[in-house]
Amino acid sequence: MTYALPRFPASVVGSMPRPRHVRELIEKRDWDDADRRAMDDAVRYAVSLQEYAGLDVVTDGEWRRRSYIGVIAELAHGFTLEVNPADGRPWTVVTERLAPKEAGFIAAEAAFLKRVARVGTKITLPAPGLLGERLWDAERSRKAYPRREDFVRDCVEPLRREIALIQALGIDVVQIDDPHLCLFVDADVRRSYDDPDRAADFAVDMTNALVEGFTNVKFAVHLCRRAGARVRGEKHHAGTYGWILPQLNRLKVQHLTMEFTIAGDDDLESLGRLRSDFELGLGVVDVTPGAPESAERIAARVERALQRVDPARVTLNPDCGFAPGSAAKVDLDEVYLKLRAEAEAARMLRARHA
Repeated sequence: MTYALPRFPASVVGSMPRPRHVRELIEKRDWDDADRRAMDDAVRYAVSLQEYAGLDVVTDGEWRRRSYIGVIAELAHGFTLEVNPADGRPWTVVTERLAPKEAGFIAAEAAFLKRVARVGTKITLPAPGLLGERLWDAERSRKAYPRREDFVRDCVEPLRREIALIQALGIDVVQIDDPHLCLFVDADVRRSYDDPDRAADFAVDMTNALVEGFTNVKFAVHLCRRAGARVRGEKHHAGTYGWILPQLNRLKVQHLTMEFTIAGDDDLESLGRLRSDFELGLGVVDVTPGAPESAERIAARVERALQRVDPARVTLNPDCGFAPGSAAKVDLDEVYLKLRAEAEAARMLRARHA
């Protein structure tokens, strides 16, 4: 049974900052019963924090995962955990042909979330195109997958097995994270491809293959240009959604989760050219560490979008996850205050647009 959402539901994108003991648990190779109980209790806390802040849709914070994309290594053999020579961070890289592991790692996250949450629920999966961008390396992966595209295609089936299990649980939203697709708004990124539109089309084709045939599941695609980089202190990717509107309008999903805190006039115009059947999860909370937010400011960002979008289509969320990547260090109390302001903004909007 799904949760009945109010108008202007308030949600999160996915990740929440991990306390130190959670990070230590993730790094342990072999868990005993006490470790499992500790993680279950931690996830209950993550859910409780979001609910107490007033959110209408919550996640488990992605607290059981080493990384939001490296989770694919829990679903298939063929990966090694290395250190990326470019930045010294942990790096999951494909080095062998994929072979299935027992399905259910993400589905188990979803089942626990559904059991403990009192409001709507969301579970997240990485997009196949994103996995190809981050986990395939021309040198390290060459023996198994000389072509990146073949690796991407092989990522679809392990993820579909998880969706098949999640489908029966009554999760309200299954979100597919694809910040890679959104990088095609950046002129510098586009110049690095011989045919950027073809590459963006391929990413969409693989997401569509991922969701094909499933019913009674609301699928979302999360798009991210800059927000995750702001949390990690990395390069910001400039550009407007107009560059990828043809690709976005081909996505066979019901919901788009988009950055909007620093949207320009071109982004506002692009909202009006998206398919009218999309729900729009507007990123109206800045995830940058140390950037305060108020309910009034958040509500004003939504009002700006309502110039182009029917209020019935709009949901509220932060620009991105609050802890994208294992290296991100974000204060959990700060996040709580931002989520509380988001929920208050949603209540203000309901009163104005009842």
